[in-house]
Amino acid sequence: MQDIIEYIKNNQNNYIEELKELLRIPSISTSPEHKTDIEKAAEFIKEKLKTAGMSHVEIFKTEGHPLIYGEWLGAPGKPTVLFYGHYDVQPVDPVELWNSPPFEPVVKNGKIYARGATDDKGQLYMHIKSVEAFFKMEGSLPLNVKFLIEGEEEIGSSNLEIFINNNAELLKCDAVLISDTALYAEGVPTLTYGLRGLTYMEVELTGPKRDLHSGSFGGAVGNPVNILTNLISKMHDKNGRITIPHFYDDVLKPTKKERTNFNKLKFSDKKFANEIGVAALEGEKGYSTLERLWIRPTLDCNGIIGGFTEKGAKTIIPAKATAKISMRLVANQDTKKIAKLFTKYFKSITPKSVKVKITNLHGGQPILMPLDNPATMAAAKSMEKAFGRKIVFIREGGSIPIVSVFSKKLRAPAILMGLGLDSENLHSPNEHFNLKHFQLGIMSSAYFIKEFSI
Repeated sequence: MQDIIEYIKNNQNNYIEELKELLRIPSISTSPEHKTDIEKAAEFIKEKLKTAGMSHVEIFKTEGHPLIYGEWLGAPGKPTVLFYGHYDVQPVDPVELWNSPPFEPVVKNGKIYARGATDDKGQLYMHIKSVEAFFKMEGSLPLNVKFLIEGEEEIGSSNLEIFINNNAELLKCDAVLISDTALYAEGVPTLTYGLRGLTYMEVELTGPKRDLHSGSFGGAVGNPVNILTNLISKMHDKNGRITIPHFYDDVLKPTKKERTNFNKLKFSDKKFANEIGVAALEGEKGYSTLERLWIRPTLDCNGIIGGFTEKGAKTIIPAKATAKISMRLVANQDTKKIAKLFTKYFKSITPKSVKVKITNLHGGQPILMPLDNPATMAAAKSMEKAFGRKIVFIREGGSIPIVSVFSKKLRAPAILMGLGLDSENLHSPNEHFNLKHFQLGIMSSAYFIKEFSI
């Protein structure tokens, strides 16, 4: 392995220049005007997979953006790993807050700045280069490799799920390795073994058939905005618990081992609060901040629309008010069940003075993966070798719905080997990726290929 690791180290500058080429492509999946850029990014990935050594590479068209599939199956009897990533990126607004153009990569202080640098072009590119290093130095791989790289992760991965369901045999593998999560801290090798799920709802309250003069009608007619804010406030009790009946029925309690592990991470509430600019933290009583973020479900109002919101004054009782409400779910909860419980409860507390319409916009299942499967243990050893220090295991508060689809449909463990940092502005202006982590990620991927083949 030493020759492969040395090759990776010696070619870091080449890898960075190649990554810059990919980052220059504005593959924004939510914007129809970037359709050509999406196709260009897919072709770029296809060619790099061929160059890396894949024996078969193909672009699959979907109802949306294309998928790239690649494979090398020259190690009969050995395990197969499927590398997943996405080449699409978030929009760049507000562009005026970027210190450099979002699609003109800039390297400063050991970090590369561009949209998609850490989410997820930089991270997916690590695995392409690790595979290439084996072919350059040894002419083959010690196990079988498949790649599946999509262009719709930032808009829900709806066509990827269809593709997985229709191509389970093509994608058959012993492990799915995903790098789209974060390290616990800079320089700390990290594996994520649990993700929260999501239920995302929209509620709409309708009162009078038109906006009314608040002087002529105020006090006699229900105000949808007032009522909506009141209903939202009823979704939590004084201890921060969600009040929806049966909401917590399926929530798994953390094990003693997990809580001990969380304590070892030495999380600082004060530092966390300072980083996000708040004077104090808030949450469900009886749980630490990490537990609130990782192992407890939440309910948050993500936005409210209603009434007059422009400059100046307009004294009205709005005819309508709308809110977006998301619930992060934890292991054993079901997104469809929670949507039904939410709908039933919200309707039950809505007064007759307004009509209510509730829509389930989308969701994803939570996932909790065992730490004792061979793929996870191989990944842990690999990151420890690359970083030169002991690994930490964490859960994450965010959601990657496709992870549960991979695990369920392919019946293979998902390994979340993230190399980014939560502080690297993914989805925000000045997104960046630590180039030291980029190199360590390529090395970790290479070590995993070797470890998982044994």
